[in-house]
Amino acid sequence: MALDLLPVENEFTKADGQIMEFITSHPDEFLFMSIGQLARHLGLSDATVSRFARHVGCRDFKELKATVMEQNSQKATPAAKAARTLLKEDHFGLDSWLEFQQQCLQKTLEHLDEDIFNKAADEILQAKRIFIHAKSASASLGQLLMFRLRRLGLNVSLLPSGGSEIWEGLAGAGAGDLVVMFSFSKVSREGRGILNYAPEAGYKTLAFTSRLYVPADQRADMNLFVYRGEENEYHSMAAPAAVVDALIMAITQRMGAESAQRLARLHELKNM
Repeated sequence: MALDLLPVENEFTKADGQIMEFITSHPDEFLFMSIGQLARHLGLSDATVSRFARHVGCRDFKELKATVMEQNSQKATPAAKAARTLLKEDHFGLDSWLEFQQQCLQKTLEHLDEDIFNKAADEILQAKRIFIHAKSASASLGQLLMFRLRRLGLNVSLLPSGGSEIWEGLAGAGAGDLVVMFSFSKVSREGRGILNYAPEAGYKTLAFTSRLYVPADQRADMNLFVYRGEENEYHSMAAPAAVVDALIMAITQRMGAESAQRLARLHELKNM
């Protein structure tokens, strides 16, 4: 990685060069270090690191981190996203983090179409079979949705995250079935395959997305918006998990006494 950090005047000192070399070679690690941690790692003093920041035109160490983050913004790695989020505060605090989760929930509430939400609940309840595709960070959400729906007695299965197995699992899907996808910022290769195969197979599709506008060729039959943070930030799962639970409660209400009977029967079986 090449960084555009040049001395304001004169040339880099030997210590400056040492710091610069570390930042260039280990940008992600640097973004998670305090000034004291970096100094100890390089065998320098805190004051030397602080002078380096001013030497390259930054007010302080925090601004140096922000500059490195900005110049490294094209690398949207998980570490870079987490570092960008942490840079908002001098120190990580539980209060501010939970406030961020509240913001995610509020923005989701503002933009999530309630009519589509209700249609999604109806389609899940009416589907003959439900297939869930969730990979990477969303895999836990797929597991949660499957667990909750199975407790209500619905016919639901989890598709493999990738490989040929996903098509083997989807081969029998057809009219009356529903495929649920988690495709927040983009639709994966597997997700595109699921969408492309839907017209031929006849199943319906439901997608969780973090995009307010989804191109037509990437759009499911129903798209549920959830806000997880800005593009280059650490992405929260608070809103998606809340919407999953909201769907379960909406479906439970629609089932009425039947849901209570199924849950009671499950409780009896567990205690046999």
